Amino acid sequence: MSSSAPVPPEPMILLVIGGDPALAVRLPHRVPPGSVVVAADSGLDQLVAAGIAAHHVVGDLDSVSAEALQAAVDAGAEVHRHPADKDATDIELALRLAVHHLAPAHGLRRLLVVGAGGGRLDHLLADVFVLTGPALAPLDVTARLGTATVTVVRPGAGRTIGGTPGEQVSILPAHGSAAGVTTTGLRWALLDADLVPGTTRAVSNELLGSSASVAIAAGVVAVVQPGTTAPPIDPRTTPYDPTPRDPGGTP
Repeated sequence: MSSSAPVPPEPMILLVIGGDPALAVRLPHRVPPGSVVVAADSGLDQLVAAGIAAHHVVGDLDSVSAEALQAAVDAGAEVHRHPADKDATDIELALRLAVHHLAPAHGLRRLLVVGAGGGRLDHLLADVFVLTGPALAPLDVTARLGTATVTVVRPGAGRTIGGTPGEQVSILPAHGSAAGVTTTGLRWALLDADLVPGTTRAVSNELLGSSASVAIAAGVVAVVQPGTTAPPIDPRTTPYDPTPRDPGGTP
């Protein structure tokens, strides 16, 4: 009888961003070999504290500690310094580096963004919009922002999410309508459904077990797990439609 060795985790681009320094970040327990580690400004302090070496540091560097920056430089990190008067946030600049240079140079498809969350709402919203934007379409994008996990789903094979039974899951269309939304493993299934911009139709769903899948035919969605568990609710007394349609028609 033969046995196969465990498949090693796929290498990735790990981008650590800033946030409320009083909040913990959910860094991976292990960075797979072949990965590239990027810090956006004060995200470098989180990496240094965790003993993870950064390969690249990006931003105007107005909030990173001098000690962390010097340690990274001494360890061989490449610093991409930008002026404070710029047209993009440090996170967007780091993402441009990741998708246009690091991913093709190293043959990487996975992007994990980790941050403490908290802080300014406008920054948080901008981060989610850029993570779901078309520029990152070549990558499988996941973000851990505070207690929340965001999985970006685009047309294709779909994405699988993990968690615990009863954990809340919301599916939010971004940058327009999403069509052909199909889920497995959620309490209220969607089957070839349309989700229009601004809808709350797929907010506060629940995991039935330890995993679920989400696939779409067109558009892009952010699958948000806020880190909360749903309270018990009475069964619905009205019919449930798993195939909502865009009344205006999805192009």
